[in-house]
Amino acid sequence: MAKYDIARLHPVFVRQMDALAALDIEAVMKNYTDDAVLVRFEGASVGIEAVRETFTGYLTLKPTLVELQEYIETEDTIFYRAIMNLNGEPENAFGTLVVRDGRIWRQTAGFGS
Repeated sequence: MAKYDIARLHPVFVRQMDALAALDIEAVMKNYTDDAVLVRFEGASVGIEAVRETFTGYLTLKPTLVELQEYIETEDTIFYRAIMNLNGEPENAFGTLVVRDGRIWRQTAGFGS
């Protein structure tokens, strides 16, 4: 299993992980474009205010990265698979981040095996 030095990965990914770890909604939101879209199995959050609402709820779960299991990066897309703690319970997480102008423009996110 690969070990990743988070600090050496894509700067947007690093900023997002740092903002989530700090439970800082303002820092999280600085990572998104105004027309960002977040797609989850529960539905889509379209636009910055909808993304803010989704992340405000997510941060109440006190997400912490346990292990980054897979990470693939192209010029504008990041794919990841990780184990996150949500409310102290491990969860398998996966998703993609599509980056535009140094911020997240499109994101998919899910939990489960």
